[in-house]
Amino acid sequence: MQIKYKEKDYTCSFEFVLDIVSGKWKGLVLWHLSKKTMRYNEIHKILGKITQKMLTQTLRDLEKHKLISRKVYPVIPPKVEYTITKNGQKLIPIFHQLSKWGDEMAEEYAEIKK
Repeated sequence: MQIKYKEKDYTCSFEFVLDIVSGKWKGLVLWHLSKKTMRYNEIHKILGKITQKMLTQTLRDLEKHKLISRKVYPVIPPKVEYTITKNGQKLIPIFHQLSKWGDEMAEEYAEIKK
């Protein structure tokens, strides 16, 4: 099945999904936002080594693909909160499965090293 989205052509839906959620940080941001609504600095603190530029880009990409929402409160200084959307929540069971698979693989690799 051919998919065209925002001037990109994909050969299948799996390629399309990987383009949307791939990268070092997107999954981690979604994972943490699945637990609670967070502000920018909270996300930055939890992720640790991410640069401000990369976090901003990651949040914009996730918002563009409607996996998170951004709410700006009209106060000074500005208050912005990020929340996972229903579409983003649909990925969380998949992430749980990946985490489980990662646990199993880690055990298997640890056994090989012994």
